[in-house]
Amino acid sequence: MEMVIKVIAACLLGALLAVLLKKSNPELSLLLALSACIVVLVIVVRGIENVHEFLDEIITRSGLTAEIFDPLWKTVGIALICRIGTDLCKDAGENAMASLVETTGALGAVLVAIPLFQAVWEMLRSFI
Repeated sequence: MEMVIKVIAACLLGALLAVLLKKSNPELSLLLALSACIVVLVIVVRGIENVHEFLDEIITRSGLTAEIFDPLWKTVGIALICRIGTDLCKDAGENAMASLVETTGALGAVLVAIPLFQAVWEMLRSFI
């Protein structure tokens, strides 16, 4: 709960200051928005550590290998980073760059998931 309040406070403060600066200095406004995103990312990473510990416990108790879950973690990370990057590009008025960030994120997710696809393929081949 505390993390959510910190994130909301940082975002509201960043958004308010960015709106105030946007008319007089749009470049500084964008840098302020980027800084707010970095602050929020640091706050959220601390919360993700708890989730990561919980999932590690599940992996250990289930007997599954961590290699199965690594692509999942990486894909979630790529999605979050690309979402922030896309929104920042759109805020800067760079829609073409925003589209490239989204496309790169999709390709990155597929590339990261290849080991998972290979593991599924090997599992299917063992049944044949």
